[in-house]
Amino acid sequence: SAEVIGSDVWLVVCLLSKLVSSGVFSAVSMFLNTLTPKFYVALTGTSSLISGLILIFEWWYFRKYGTSFIEQVSVSHLRPLLGGVDNSSASSSSSSNGDTDSSRQSVSECKVWRNPLNLFRGAEYNRYTWVTGREPLTYYDMNLSAQDHQTFFTCDSDHLRPADAIMQKAWRERNPQARITAAHELPVKYVRAVNVLSARLILRCCPVCATAYILLAEEEATTIVEAEKLFKQALKIGESCYRRSQQLQHHGAQYEAQHRRDTNVLVYIKRRLAMCSRKLGRTREAVKMMRDLMKEFPLLSMFNIHENLLESLLELQNYADVQAVLAKYDDISLPKSATICYTAALLKARAVSDKFSPEAASRRGLSTAEMNAVEAIHRAVEFNPHVPKYLLEMKSLILPPEHILKRGDSEAIAYTFFHLQHWKRVEGALNLLHCTWEGIGVINSLLFHEVSVYPKKELPFFILFTAGLCSFTAMLALLTHQFPELMGVFAKAFLSTLFAPLNFIMEKVESILPSSLWHQLTRI
Repeated sequence: SAEVIGSDVWLVVCLLSKLVSSGVFSAVSMFLNTLTPKFYVALTGTSSLISGLILIFEWWYFRKYGTSFIEQVSVSHLRPLLGGVDNSSASSSSSSNGDTDSSRQSVSECKVWRNPLNLFRGAEYNRYTWVTGREPLTYYDMNLSAQDHQTFFTCDSDHLRPADAIMQKAWRERNPQARITAAHELPVKYVRAVNVLSARLILRCCPVCATAYILLAEEEATTIVEAEKLFKQALKIGESCYRRSQQLQHHGAQYEAQHRRDTNVLVYIKRRLAMCSRKLGRTREAVKMMRDLMKEFPLLSMFNIHENLLESLLELQNYADVQAVLAKYDDISLPKSATICYTAALLKARAVSDKFSPEAASRRGLSTAEMNAVEAIHRAVEFNPHVPKYLLEMKSLILPPEHILKRGDSEAIAYTFFHLQHWKRVEGALNLLHCTWEGIGVINSLLFHEVSVYPKKELPFFILFTAGLCSFTAMLALLTHQFPELMGVFAKAFLSTLFAPLNFIMEKVESILPSSLWHQLTRI
């Protein structure tokens, strides 16, 4: 029965504990008494060296790949054995399947987003570096971009193409020149493939060359005009590959994955071409390209092309079309953004801001239109309370990052960098924002934080643990070297204290149980 089994287990435990308390502990005590101070010095020194090597390797791996090696191994190999599920793989699979509800659910749970209006590294970010000598992007931000590129531009069958390994390495390289050099190699291989290889092999080379042109347009081109030329070359290759993979997508899972990858490449190229047109002053052309892209690929909401469209329409002062876009995307089932909330507030403020006066409003009260505008501003400030100080120029602007934290300071910087001019263009809009924002009072004090919440990667637990372990063992090694005899006494006292609770329990058990039982158990 269960009671008999439990009693047998208890007897076994008592027996083992008695043996440990009597024989093993005495043997350990004898062993510790024979140890010399040199042993403690060697032990602590070796432990400090090993933990230091682990710390150096963990730090190097974290700087290169943005994650802890031990953490990655535990997530990739130990969690599946324990029955866990990787959230990132689940979200990526749901988005790749094209299911709208699953994609919206996975997107809404995301905190760090790709900035829809991110600048070009070569043509825009590098100008800041040339003038100041400083890097405008953090390593964490660039590492997230490298992960995005590998997610958008690769698929499971890429390992079959040796040339794709060059591009994967290029996306991961931290040195810009190394990325550019690697990308320069692939168009040459594509030209040779066109001359001598079959059409099937050309199909395999096309996406790689398209992504190579993307990298060159993003990072090597020093002007938007040069970037546009490179993107047009990438577009020719990307469209050809998209058409071919579209014909083959039903021939197996491999071709279906290639088609999804080619779709991502094509959408990315067209979106960046539209942004080039916007930056070069061809705003109407940019609006048309964005509308066609959203109509052709309605399910690819991960690029947030509607935010690019809203900014372009505001530049054209086409407020009716802006309202139509907001009516489609300002929905409760879709994730909000500062662009959505503050653009809606701008449109409401535009209707009353030119005639708004705080003194007159305090005497006669707010009209219906003014109340709607104030409520829209309240809603926007509630979503992201960092934006008003940038729009009112109480805080200095910096270059926007490539990734933003929703409802954070980084999103406020990215929004204001592109939309401040639109608020200034509407007469009285900033005045109404200022009056409403100052009147928020308690809500503002609760929501606004002075500390920036720019999305920086926190150090993994294992790096902090290893650093602490290394520091602790190094301190022990130093103390043991300086005071070997005292540290030997301390080690013996520590082990004796460690075994003291076990000895106390065994003494109590021995006093309760008959001595004949212990005699019979020891004989067994």
